[in-house]
Amino acid sequence: MKEKKIPLRKCVVTQERLKKEDLFRVVRTPEGTVIIDFKGKANGRGAYLKKDEQVILKAQKTKILEKHLEVTVQDEIYKELLELLK
Repeated sequence: MKEKKIPLRKCVVTQERLKKEDLFRVVRTPEGTVIIDFKGKANGRGAYLKKDEQVILKAQKTKILEKHLEVTVQDEIYKELLELLK
């Protein structure tokens, strides 16, 4: 029997290809708000971040999510991501 292929996604900070469960998905909705997508099915433009404190802090410092999502990302989003790690 053929093995099922596991889809990989790329972290916008580290450029690593990882499984979805190893990443956070941050989405800019059609209304322009930024949310954390827990189910991976939210409508809008998404970007993936590795579930790692250093990666999240680097994304905040370099504003890479803002570049990918083309909208300002509030500090509360980064705080929420860091809380989800704990």
